[in-house]
Amino acid sequence: MFFILAATALFLPLCRGAPQVQLGGSTLIGTQNTGQTEFFGGIPYAESPTGQLRFAPPVLKTDPGVASFDASNFGASCPIGGQSNPVEDCLTINVLRPLGTSSGAGLPVMVWIYGGGFQAGDASQYDGIGFTITGINRGTPIVYVDFNYRLGALGFPQGVEATSRGALNLGLKDMLTALQWVQHNIVAFGGDPSKVTVFAQSAGSVALANLFLNSNLETLARAAIFESGAQSTLPMLPGSRRDRNWQNFVAAVPECSGANSSDTFDCLRQASISTLLNAQGAASGQSGEQFPWAPVIDGVGGVIPDLPSKLLAAGKFSRLPFISGSNLDEGTQFVSTSLSTTDQLSQFLVNFIDPAETGSTPSAVDAAVMRLLQLYPDDPAQGSPYGSGNNTFGLGSEYKRAAAIGGDVWFHSVRRAWDQAASGQGVPVYAYLFTDPQAVGDPAQGVAHGSELGYVFNQPGEEPARTLSAVMKDYWLSFATSLNPNDGKGNSRPTWTQYTPSNQASIAVSSALGFNSIGLQVVMQLQGGNTTIIPDTYRAQQIAFINSVPATFNH
Repeated sequence: MFFILAATALFLPLCRGAPQVQLGGSTLIGTQNTGQTEFFGGIPYAESPTGQLRFAPPVLKTDPGVASFDASNFGASCPIGGQSNPVEDCLTINVLRPLGTSSGAGLPVMVWIYGGGFQAGDASQYDGIGFTITGINRGTPIVYVDFNYRLGALGFPQGVEATSRGALNLGLKDMLTALQWVQHNIVAFGGDPSKVTVFAQSAGSVALANLFLNSNLETLARAAIFESGAQSTLPMLPGSRRDRNWQNFVAAVPECSGANSSDTFDCLRQASISTLLNAQGAASGQSGEQFPWAPVIDGVGGVIPDLPSKLLAAGKFSRLPFISGSNLDEGTQFVSTSLSTTDQLSQFLVNFIDPAETGSTPSAVDAAVMRLLQLYPDDPAQGSPYGSGNNTFGLGSEYKRAAAIGGDVWFHSVRRAWDQAASGQGVPVYAYLFTDPQAVGDPAQGVAHGSELGYVFNQPGEEPARTLSAVMKDYWLSFATSLNPNDGKGNSRPTWTQYTPSNQASIAVSSALGFNSIGLQVVMQLQGGNTTIIPDTYRAQQIAFINSVPATFNH
């Protein structure tokens, strides 16, 4: 008894000095992690996705359900392959706010969704402290939020059974539930639920773009920022199409031995999480795809009711203002470095155009491959990484050609199509192309996928990259707090012209006028020492072809 009283006496002063927030019947005890910010982490936003809730849509949990909750640390990451002690109870959310922020302060909110190919990632990998402090210093304080969502087969079941059970796109539904939690609770942390901007990168950006299609996202946020990912960056397939992947997954789970192939959820719910991760790894290896666990078309009433290109053409998407952009050399990380012949390249193109037996007719795929080979010449100087001349870096002679094609099919074409569709419907759109040479780590990859993240979340040590990083934070924070990247606060920076409908002729005329005319399709080139507006005409012929046959590319 003495020990308990003594421990309590020691604990209470610590609690008094720690920041606290009341959610329902729970007192959350956070921590001051710098002299300027307060952190509350590991807060459950949904019921534990275990037992009967494994492979089921998330169930919102508005408070932890205990009198006192230790919110001083991040929660466990969601299970991914290779973890020694995977934790399935992982649907937690984290809040970072300026020191001393009171409930009801009404600060704008920025919610981050991490990437990782829908098979890796963790909110704790992204430190929002520098971002939050920048907001304080420039006079536009924000509340920063991030969260974990289910990954791999647990978050993105595939196949006929998952389709029939309504168990598709669970990871996307986790995101929506986290945003519902924000709407319900962020006032207590000093945030304004009517001023939520969601920003994301890679798979997170793909997911966020997917949520624009049929999720009533406009009830949960007012703006978005997409870094390197649009609706069809990964091929968008019907939910039943990867049934072979799912069957391979089930076959690798001993608890499902002898189970009816159309009734596997019960046995899968009895298996250990480690067993499921091992089975996921085995099925992934058999799939032949880099990203076999991903969002899918889930039909009428679903999050993604149809092929995104059809929905964009019909104007069926949320009308939230957004920033979207890509990095110069997006394709270099995702293509084989050993491609050395045209035949090898052709087969590679067939595989990524027509994954998982998509149903595209062979003639359409063959015609698309032939046209791509014509539009992207066998000339290393025109390949990616761009600006590297004839240097092939000792890699396969077709690597740079494949990287150029892949970068445009997966990233640049869908970014341009998304910006054109939304701006054509009157949505305020701002586009960028990140090209900073100081972001290059591996010269063979160039300004690669993900290389802008260090500029957004951290700060490069040398100029002019250091200034570019500060400017990018200013653009992001300005947009999140005012719906315009040009609020005039923080660092001096070029005016970011809105992306609006126009034809190529008007772009050419406006170029001579310094882009001051209305009706421009332009992007902000984010480059240290040369951040400036440029026309959105790079590789115009190539990208126009890709966007002319979106169904062939599963866009």
